[in-house]
Amino acid sequence: MLSLLCLMLFVARVFSSSTLAGIFPQDPALRMGSSLTATCTVSPERGLHANTMYWTLNGKRLPSSTYDLLSPNCLSVTLHHLNGSQQQSGDNLVCHSGDGHVLAGSCLYVGMPPEKPVNLTCWSRNTKDLSCKWTPGGRGETFIKTKYTLKYKLRWYGRERECEDYSTGQRYTCYIPRDLALFTPYEIWVEASNQLGTATSDVITLDILDVVTTDPPDNVHVSRVGELEDQLTVRWGSPPALKDFLFQAKYQIRYRLEDSTEWKVVDDVGNQTSCRLAGLRAGTVYFVQVRCNPVGIYGSRKAGIWSDWSHPSAASTPHSERLQSGSCEPKPGEQNSTLRRELKQFFGWVRKHAYGCSGMSIKLYDQWRVWLQKSHKTRNQVGKNNIPFISVTTQSWYITVKPMLCTTRLL
Repeated sequence: MLSLLCLMLFVARVFSSSTLAGIFPQDPALRMGSSLTATCTVSPERGLHANTMYWTLNGKRLPSSTYDLLSPNCLSVTLHHLNGSQQQSGDNLVCHSGDGHVLAGSCLYVGMPPEKPVNLTCWSRNTKDLSCKWTPGGRGETFIKTKYTLKYKLRWYGRERECEDYSTGQRYTCYIPRDLALFTPYEIWVEASNQLGTATSDVITLDILDVVTTDPPDNVHVSRVGELEDQLTVRWGSPPALKDFLFQAKYQIRYRLEDSTEWKVVDDVGNQTSCRLAGLRAGTVYFVQVRCNPVGIYGSRKAGIWSDWSHPSAASTPHSERLQSGSCEPKPGEQNSTLRRELKQFFGWVRKHAYGCSGMSIKLYDQWRVWLQKSHKTRNQVGKNNIPFISVTTQSWYITVKPMLCTTRLL
């Protein structure tokens, strides 16, 4: 009875506005799996009989078994177990005259209400702005247009504001370019809404200083270490945008062979702006990148966020004289064993010839390595020199040097 009343009101509205045909309901929003009965009513002025009309959905003619002739001027169609809309702009339900002309149309929005957005995270580049991203809840597909709005406010005061810049090139991301307060926490959340409902994410609380990231380190240079065939030195500059901030940076290095896509990462470089890579292949080009984590800005106790990797820099290690003489190139495991054996020999040499250590230099070790690579027949006689203490990891080869004052006894 209520449906009939609505239909009568619709027909009265249609004809009072001089429209010759109309569909009811117009542009409905429906849950997936639901059913719909739509009616197409034509004005008697058209001189059409309803039994000559037919329906299409997205251009495909619907079977006449789904029709019901309600009156000489009104034809209905019933759709069961509706699937999600094939396009977010809606599915096209159209009523036609017998000769194929379009009499009226309606858009069907069939989908699901949004679920609670999840994985909301934010970061600030150099404390100047704030970017946030999130993931739609559930499977993420609602089949109809769903709007996501990032909202934020100062935790203890201030009005609610909306992020306006969603044009970052990534879905489910918003950018706040300015007017952010430091040393004061923000509350941030995301609201999702469509024609079938709304959902709100959990609220996260953060201080801008706790989520700072920065530009990649600049002026990354990779160079040889004299004639050492298995080592390269990497140097870089601190992020210039944070030069006026009180913080202690952490750095990571990764490197790969020229013909490889697999990166090896050196994790614990600390806050140094240089590092020596060891255990490399002789006569090989390596690509190297560096990234920065600005830890503890103005006393923040959070871990910070890693920057992007710097642009790759490249250098090659010297060719091995031993390889050129006809020996086979060692496998990675053999390289590790060789370096261990040579270091063991070096430390034995230090114990035999060095005493009373202070000061620090790595030059003697470099000289010893070159001597070891070029000759195994002569014994190196050295006067007073500084001997370094070397610690080496076997997975990501690099060398750290601790000071020792050493003198050597002549043979």
